[in-house]
Amino acid sequence: MEKYDVLALGELLIDFTEHGVSGQGNPVLEANPGGAPCNVLAMLNRLGKRTGFIGKVGNDIFGSQLENALQEAGIDTRGLKRDEEVHTTLAFVHTREDGDREFSFYRNPGADMMLAESDLDAEMLGNCRIFHFGTLSMTHEGCREATRKAISAAKESGAILSFDPNLREPLWESLEDAREQIFYGLQHCQILKISDNEIQWLTGKEDFDEGIHVIQEKFHTPLILLSMGRAGSRAYQKGICVEEPAYVQENTIETTGAGDTFHACILNYVLEHGWKEFKEAELKEMLRFANAAASLITTRKGALRVMPAKEEVEMLAGQRGV
Repeated sequence: MEKYDVLALGELLIDFTEHGVSGQGNPVLEANPGGAPCNVLAMLNRLGKRTGFIGKVGNDIFGSQLENALQEAGIDTRGLKRDEEVHTTLAFVHTREDGDREFSFYRNPGADMMLAESDLDAEMLGNCRIFHFGTLSMTHEGCREATRKAISAAKESGAILSFDPNLREPLWESLEDAREQIFYGLQHCQILKISDNEIQWLTGKEDFDEGIHVIQEKFHTPLILLSMGRAGSRAYQKGICVEEPAYVQENTIETTGAGDTFHACILNYVLEHGWKEFKEAELKEMLRFANAAASLITTRKGALRVMPAKEEVEMLAGQRGV
């Protein structure tokens, strides 16, 4: 079996996003394929990488739509399972005036949380350079055990582990449970992408650098990427911290998928340059490209299907010199 550059496990769902108003004055919603792990994979495919996905959807029209979307994006779907009893998970996304989002989930239960240990493809897990996961596959006991088994299998095979907490508060029975599962992910990952509000919530530190220091001291995470929205991003490794400003777009529509696009570009840089201690100039180069890609996706609706091409990203990043 040919090795995957990146294999991801997690949620795959339909994001219903606002698409104007009907003639009767009702909101029109567009059914977009969504889910953070596959957004990451879709961008990696645009950058020429081989990707695969492990997850679960319902045996329904939305499940078929999602499977087709992944295949069109070039993502290997052999690890995608269908649930005969539970429907595909749905999310309704409301974009506020400032571009930030509010989520309403129809997922109690949803097919993505029905992933079981028996659904895992051992051959896939044993053949990946990077294994990527989040916490939405750890909200409930069954899928939590499957995720932990997958983490263990990928780790044993020598894969680099990539983690994005991607905290969605409404999906957790308690935030203490969410904190516990995020800590589990932190215990195992070598690459962490975390947002500004997540690091503040997780550590109780208002200052981002202080919060990251808490994580580094407790978990010794080799590479940490902090996404700060319009304020840009930071990379932390071995006592080095570098920051790059965002490429703010005047024609931003929404921020769906921006963090995932950013994360994909970080993983792409690691794949192309090797897993090592990066120099300060390399970390800056990594962030510039990732920031540029993330900014481009904010000008488009439906992240998974509309990821930017490498040439587009290079053109924007090149405005500051890569």
